[in-house]
Amino acid sequence: MSAAALQEHFKANCKTREFPAHTAKVHSVAWSCDGRRLASGSFDKTACVFLLEKDRLIKENNYRGHGDSVDQLCWHPTNPDLFVTASGDKTIRIWDVRSERCITTVTTKGENINICWSPDGQTIAVGNKDDVVTFIDVKTHRPKAEEQFKFEVNEISWNNDNNMFFLTNGNGCINILSYPELKPIQSINAHPSNCICIKFDPTGKYFATGSADALVSLWDIEELVCVRCFSRLDWPVRTLSFSYDGKMLASASEDHFIDIAHVETGEKLCEVQCESPTFTVAWHPKRYLLAFACDDKDGKYDSSREAGTVKLFGLPNDS
Repeated sequence: MSAAALQEHFKANCKTREFPAHTAKVHSVAWSCDGRRLASGSFDKTACVFLLEKDRLIKENNYRGHGDSVDQLCWHPTNPDLFVTASGDKTIRIWDVRSERCITTVTTKGENINICWSPDGQTIAVGNKDDVVTFIDVKTHRPKAEEQFKFEVNEISWNNDNNMFFLTNGNGCINILSYPELKPIQSINAHPSNCICIKFDPTGKYFATGSADALVSLWDIEELVCVRCFSRLDWPVRTLSFSYDGKMLASASEDHFIDIAHVETGEKLCEVQCESPTFTVAWHPKRYLLAFACDDKDGKYDSSREAGTVKLFGLPNDS
């Protein structure tokens, strides 16, 4: 689809619906690899899983067990039944939606704030507030490597080929390690201030980083050069997501909108209006549907009470 065609698509499909999920703010949303389920993690110490049916989300189950905030979660890259949560309670938990229970709890050294699953499904990497990243073997549920970094580690991710591991840091750099050796390959000075988030495009051509300088940079993965910057946000970029075909990039911050950009031209395709800062965005793996969560308050009864809702953008206007 051309940029013009995508703009027209969103004119007809720009409805946003809200779905109650939690009793406190939602930190993270993620789709299963088949797109049938959406999971959310919250400050209320739970994870919630929804089923996507036609154009709405139906709550399937709440997952309890963590003793602190669920800060981030992700699904197995190829198994649509497994997801993992990272919590400030110094554990990660792997859950199976078929049995609706926790398969295993792995104790870690610190309060966990970020997590990712390797593309081959064999390893989970988890980072904590002390800038330690632990690599956990999915079969044995035991740590197989641990790295202490001398800088503030923000987001972590493997590349799509599973042979490099990327970290964004507080000095504005992207650090690249070989995998599984974990030897430093390169450190890229990506931004003049804190480099917060990183995402890889599903086609394997690009990755994007978001920074406290309010810029999103798009990088060629082969050349490791910045090919484009997106500068429509005014606040630090907190979260990024590529559409399933790699054509669109959603980015969000404390600005009261989510920017949806055309990757190849950089032009604005759409603005998703929000009433508060956005913490997390995630494109559906097969459709132009964007899940997200904001710092909304439930103003009906108490203006300070957090709403804990999950939102879906891209629904037909007549749905």
